[in-house]
Amino acid sequence: MNEAIGEQEAMNCSGCGIKLQTQQADLPGFVPEKALEQDPIICQRCFRIKNYNESSSVTVDQNEFLKLLSQIGNKDALVIHIVDLFDFEGSMISGLQRFVGNNPVILVVNKIDLLPKVTNWNKLKNWVQKQAKEHGLKTEEIILCSAKKNQGFERLLETMTTFRGDRDVYVVGATNVGKSTLINRLIRDYSDLEQELTTSRYPGTTLDMVNIPLDDGRYIIDTPGIVYPWRFSELVSREDLGATMPENPLKPLVYQLNEGQTLFFGAMVRFDFIQGERQSFTCFLSNRISIHRTKLERADSLYADHAGEMLSPPNVENLPKLPEWTRHEIRIKKGSRSDVFISGLGWVKINSDQGATIAVHAPRGVKVLTRPSLI
Repeated sequence: MNEAIGEQEAMNCSGCGIKLQTQQADLPGFVPEKALEQDPIICQRCFRIKNYNESSSVTVDQNEFLKLLSQIGNKDALVIHIVDLFDFEGSMISGLQRFVGNNPVILVVNKIDLLPKVTNWNKLKNWVQKQAKEHGLKTEEIILCSAKKNQGFERLLETMTTFRGDRDVYVVGATNVGKSTLINRLIRDYSDLEQELTTSRYPGTTLDMVNIPLDDGRYIIDTPGIVYPWRFSELVSREDLGATMPENPLKPLVYQLNEGQTLFFGAMVRFDFIQGERQSFTCFLSNRISIHRTKLERADSLYADHAGEMLSPPNVENLPKLPEWTRHEIRIKKGSRSDVFISGLGWVKINSDQGATIAVHAPRGVKVLTRPSLI
């Protein structure tokens, strides 16, 4: 068995050209040992693309990813940056502009199906444009889409055709933003991959990027998903991930609070209304997270007695896996229309313009910030 592994270590996937390995299924180039008897040998990822039209994203940490990104600036390429509307600030690649140089960027905003149907899409697009500008990102076009509902893809394909010319296309994004679905759609529309996979080797594929050949001899380069540690989705167990990441349209819940009242979002986050006139707050979270209201003076004891049980998710077994809470005190200025955003969990819209002092208790490292109201 070890001889087989030793032999195959020098072998490459006949699909994407990546170096094959049998040790770690979550790393690029993985191939099950029994598949070594096949001819030609293709890695598990290419096998899934070919047989199931499924692209399984490999992940890297931020520093590794930035090394990969720095290669794009030296090439003539089109960059598609896909972000998650539900976790917009958490899934944006900060500093992307520094790395892509003068290459055009299309910003694809996925998961618009999570917003209420009455959403004003023009206003939303303007909001995205302003936020992208704040992050220093110049975009040729912003595409609002839903990978799940197959909305917006025709517009994306048209835009790609307009800006691609004779270029390769790099697709970049964080984990869990819908990158695989997008890649698969591009493969269906632009590539005869199934035939190509079994007959060709594609030189130039590094360990961390997969080159998918297009019909015109150019490539879609699927970069690995970046793991951003400040997102809830990277902290919670697989079981709790299903509860925190919404699958259906959000049902906003409105709470009228007096100062000195607290909302618990399961045992994930605590939201304290410390000071201000009585006002309403709208919570945009997964419908599977229960919200519990209490008095601020009782909040510590309620958490001590009921975290993981009445206050869940996470449950008692998974609670110790989350980092300890950090307290973020936030002052909402009078006259502003703001959201308090918690990366990967959702946001709370401050409905009054009277101003308020708020504290958010969230696991250490989770990004908590204020922003202009999305809705």
